[in-house]
Amino acid sequence: MNSSFIPTPVLGILDTLKTSGYQAHIVGGCVRDLFLGREPKDWDITTDAKPEKVLTLFPDSFYENDFGTVGVKVEPFHKDRRPDREHDVIEVTTYRTESSYSDRRRPDHVEFVTSLTEDLSRRDFTMNAVALEVRNQDSSSEEKSRPVDIVDPFHGQDDIRDRLIRTVGNPEQRFGEDALRMIRAIRLYAELREPGVENGKGWEIDESTVAAAKKHAGLLSHVSRERVRDEFSKIILSGSPSEGVELLRTTGLLSDIVPELEEGVGVGQNLHHTFTVYEHNLRALEHCPSRKLEVRLAALLHDIGKPKTKRGDGYRSTFYNHDHVGARMTRAILVRLRYPVAVIENVTMLVDNHLFYYNVGEVTEASVRRLIRRVGLENMKDLMDVRIADRLGSGVPKAKPYKLRHLEYMIDKVSKDPVSVKMLAVNGSDLIKELALAPGPKIGAILDVLLSEVIEDPIQNTREILLGRAKDLSNENLETLRERAKEVIEEKRDEDDKDIKNRHKVA
Repeated sequence: MNSSFIPTPVLGILDTLKTSGYQAHIVGGCVRDLFLGREPKDWDITTDAKPEKVLTLFPDSFYENDFGTVGVKVEPFHKDRRPDREHDVIEVTTYRTESSYSDRRRPDHVEFVTSLTEDLSRRDFTMNAVALEVRNQDSSSEEKSRPVDIVDPFHGQDDIRDRLIRTVGNPEQRFGEDALRMIRAIRLYAELREPGVENGKGWEIDESTVAAAKKHAGLLSHVSRERVRDEFSKIILSGSPSEGVELLRTTGLLSDIVPELEEGVGVGQNLHHTFTVYEHNLRALEHCPSRKLEVRLAALLHDIGKPKTKRGDGYRSTFYNHDHVGARMTRAILVRLRYPVAVIENVTMLVDNHLFYYNVGEVTEASVRRLIRRVGLENMKDLMDVRIADRLGSGVPKAKPYKLRHLEYMIDKVSKDPVSVKMLAVNGSDLIKELALAPGPKIGAILDVLLSEVIEDPIQNTREILLGRAKDLSNENLETLRERAKEVIEEKRDEDDKDIKNRHKVA
């Protein structure tokens, strides 16, 4: 292994620390990602230099915590960063050990040490306890080809190779120190696991680690809701979200996060469903076509209200108003987990409207407009994605049947308003004010004629030209004006409607 994969800003920090007489290693998740052949999102460095010294060596840095982590500002180098970003940040942390965790969340005391092994020993999982040291450059080597030494006292490389998530040392001790590590283990499982790979070939969590999580699941209640929320969101956005949620349930952690989901375990449904409520919610999440957090949360929670609204049993059971009950439950869940207001509102709206009715030939353009007004045009795709997740989660073979494609066509048609006087550079008020025309149906007829002419020649759509034409048209008969405009406008409407239908593959 050589240094060719390490960004220049990272190498620069390592070199500055080492030429100043300090140890410096790349460590943590970025090392794990390198072994997995993934491009790291963040780069972390650990060193025996104290924070005060790091601040001195890197003046453009900041230190805002009690854990020895200094943020060093560097020139932007991440490929996925915004182009207007002024700098990226590389975290440089002093070797440390941590004392007892009386609140199960943070160490009571942090002590800086001089041993890399001591520092690695306090980390959560073996895959995150591997460090890399870049050797000093000699006169015969190029900057990008320096050898890299691996420091791996807890066999993290072996666990990465074996696709095993295992704590550093005793898992009960690790979880007792910081209970969030239990859900973090499941988050790593959901992010790293390959969907569709048979058990034993994909990522798994070490048996003793799972057993410790089951034993100490109750400790998660000591962790701030914000920290739990962030890990839960990462599970929802991972490549295997349903497997992650199910593992949260079997370890007992889900009871602290979203216990309402467990109310659906074993709750049968009616003739439209072959899965229990809980199974259906997980399958909807699994098949959700969107990568947006709000949509995936809505897919998972869309039927959260069914257990409370179930009446009867068997194929004839009903769940009246479960959408509205579920929306209220969803709001309470997301508020409890301290999600941002915008996320709460969007997810609640999607759950509340996921049962929107649409049958070709029965629903009018007016009803589609009402749905758009209720949901918001910008949210219609998200709502469709929730409906698709719901369908696939029920075991149906087609994600988007004809009637959903037809709805997309109707939404496109009524929202785009392809032929409208709104596109003109003048309006009725302009004609009344500038030409002293009396309000009445003739104003609308003149605008229709102007529109038909602009459709034929868009260059005519200026205020000056249209006011001049309107003055000429004001001397003509009302019926003549209407007939003149009708033919061109109707022809254009038919053309646009045909294009929209073709785009959505409907007849």
